[in-house]
Amino acid sequence: MKDTILLVEDDFALAMGTEYALQAEGYDVIHAGSLEKAREALKEEPDLILLDVMLPDGNGFDFCREVRQENQHIPIIFLTAVGEEVNIVQGLEIGADDYVTKPYRVKELFSRIAANLRRSRLLKESSQVCCQFGSHQFYPKEFRLLFQGKAVDCTTSELRLLRELVQHEGVVLTRSQLLERLYDTEESFVDDNTLSVYMKRLRNKLGTDAEWIETVRGIGYRFRKRK
Repeated sequence: MKDTILLVEDDFALAMGTEYALQAEGYDVIHAGSLEKAREALKEEPDLILLDVMLPDGNGFDFCREVRQENQHIPIIFLTAVGEEVNIVQGLEIGADDYVTKPYRVKELFSRIAANLRRSRLLKESSQVCCQFGSHQFYPKEFRLLFQGKAVDCTTSELRLLRELVQHEGVVLTRSQLLERLYDTEESFVDDNTLSVYMKRLRNKLGTDAEWIETVRGIGYRFRKRK
């Protein structure tokens, strides 16, 4: 079965070129040139969203927030203009999984899409042993984080980071190691700034249990060893 991509882009020429390239790669594509049409397209349950920032009836940030209220796992890739670092950070802060800068290279776009789709499929695999820490339960293979039995709203990016830390419990991982591991295992671009954003969001969502992730000053991070 083909994966379906929702392309939210109001630049008609760019959208048509991107749609053609994606279809040639084997994807089904739903094109929406506005937020109104994008909301309607969600009923088709796409497997991934390519989302422009500026749209005629609003912005992609608002749409991203709406999607994340209902679905924490569908991959969202922002399409952002070169040099708009603020947009990139804001997009990651509100729940986007990745970004591609315009004008983007088709091969890079395909690589980002494929990597994010693979991550999303991990959520559908069978569960493995639960990692209990504080009031949280984490299922690494399912990418599920629970707080006192209730699901915590986390993006796959945040859960990927938590998974790396949990799988190396008691071991100090340098920032460089985390960057390499996240890149090597997920085949997507993660830079130092992105890592900081993921870590900040994850700690905020863990609340008092954020103390389980220790900062080793000047080196990196360690998930505290459980007794």
